[in-house]
Amino acid sequence: MDRVSREMEEDLKKNSLSTEEALAACCRILASEGHESGLAGQVTARADKPGTFWTLQFGYGFEEATVKRIVLVDEDLKPLKGGRPNPGVRFHVWVYNKRPDVSAIVHTHAPHASALASTGKALKTIHMDSAMLHGTAHLPEWPGVPVADDEGRIISGALGSAKTILLANHGLLTAGNSVEEATYLAVFFERAARMQLRAMAAGGFKEVKPELAEEARDFLLQPSIVRGTFAYWARRCA
Repeated sequence: MDRVSREMEEDLKKNSLSTEEALAACCRILASEGHESGLAGQVTARADKPGTFWTLQFGYGFEEATVKRIVLVDEDLKPLKGGRPNPGVRFHVWVYNKRPDVSAIVHTHAPHASALASTGKALKTIHMDSAMLHGTAHLPEWPGVPVADDEGRIISGALGSAKTILLANHGLLTAGNSVEEATYLAVFFERAARMQLRAMAAGGFKEVKPELAEEARDFLLQPSIVRGTFAYWARRCA
């Protein structure tokens, strides 16, 4: 295990993208994975100046994202560079304020995650390919349209120290230490939700043992794997 990790760190080099470039690539990756839901859903990333964030300009879909359409806003969502943000970004600010370890957030209404969110059931670790999501939080009740402080308080509180959360009757949210990690978690979240729904339809599922799930999560969240996977997806969507 140590040898594999060491070799991956050597072979999977760090990406040279700016935050704006990475966020635009994130949007295109999400579009290619079927996360589009009209203008619903948002991606954000911390900017260099405290209290400022990059996000996609409101009115554009994920597949339309370019560096020029990534805008800079403050905590009141006032544009500092470019156009206006999606008003739903408001609740992201609450997560950032509570979680200094979070550098980027993805929130989408991806179809399978949204379907699972409508069952009242939480996302479970049922396969090695979803182990990076082990410990996903669950908000069991929908608090309403997330454009105000109440929703931000509720969602950030339910997320706690987790990197991912399933929002009841809503969708998914991932909180990563980089744009690459937030994207990686979001893509595998939707795939995991699809897998779980299929297993439920087939009669049920068997969860992975917690100790093995934790080990696999730590392995799959290694920065080398995250950035290598993101780079592959970005090339595919170029």
